[in-house]
Amino acid sequence: MSHQPASTRYDHPGLYRPCGRSGLKLPALSLGLWHNFGGADQPANSRALILRAFDLGITHFDLANNYGPPAGAAEETFGRVLREDLAAYRDELIVSTKAGYDMWPGPYGDHGSRKYLLASLDQSLRRLGLAYVDIFYSHRPDPDTPIEETMGALAHAVHGGKALYAGISNYNPEQTARAAKVLRDLGAPCLIHQPRYNLFDRWVEGGLLEVLQREGIGAIAFSPLAQGLLSNRYLTGIPADSRAGHDPRFLRPDQITEAKRGQIRALDGLARVRGQSLAQMAVAWLLRQPAVTSVLVGASKASQIEDSLGAVTNAAFSTDELVRIDRILAG
Repeated sequence: MSHQPASTRYDHPGLYRPCGRSGLKLPALSLGLWHNFGGADQPANSRALILRAFDLGITHFDLANNYGPPAGAAEETFGRVLREDLAAYRDELIVSTKAGYDMWPGPYGDHGSRKYLLASLDQSLRRLGLAYVDIFYSHRPDPDTPIEETMGALAHAVHGGKALYAGISNYNPEQTARAAKVLRDLGAPCLIHQPRYNLFDRWVEGGLLEVLQREGIGAIAFSPLAQGLLSNRYLTGIPADSRAGHDPRFLRPDQITEAKRGQIRALDGLARVRGQSLAQMAVAWLLRQPAVTSVLVGASKASQIEDSLGAVTNAAFSTDELVRIDRILAG
């Protein structure tokens, strides 16, 4: 039986923010399906996360061809929920996917060639059960493929109706400026850039945010909690059920030094003074940036999505708070 969304899902119009200089608005929080939507995850829990997000007004669901594991599983999971629960609400949703990392064997299943990107998009659409995605990204720059070819593939997807907007991810400032010009010249302006950005990783402040504002491109930050470091999970140790405790691919125990834990505790103390959890403050700190349209949050339980929304209602920082944060991170 299809899901009946909450009638209150649009009761907070301030949740939606313009993406760059486009006419598209995205929710300040978007749900990322990088983790917890793969083949080994419980389908009922994955479904519950997607539906709870939509009930709360989160309309953007972010995927990539290789999200799982196995690769493609997250798109299949989302496609099933869309078909069985949300088919009647497709026009209320923003569905994005990407291609750029290893997906299938051989020379045509990775990086940024036209052949790989367009073949991958067709595969993604089949897994999702969609005629088009709202945003199609080049997931990373490819040093061996001319940027004109990669951007040409994105523009082809837009002009062919298989994507409504083009996006890029993990491009540095110079690459971003070049990609934006090529896409603009091809009549498919770059809508959005998805960089890794959080309190511990601020590389985008070295020029990328300025490029995005100049070009009218929105930013959507991924890994806002630094794989869980910017939460209360590691204040006193490494829980066995935490990411560092059981899946060190993205966060290793040796990265959680006593010095790092001291920074986390100090940030947590400041968050408490603000009336927020550390995770909420970390998300709010990103949302204060004019260039940032949305923040990608992950979740393994619905309560984490609900908690993340607390960042939106308290996203203002005083000058003193920002200075204190910088001092903590410098120490």
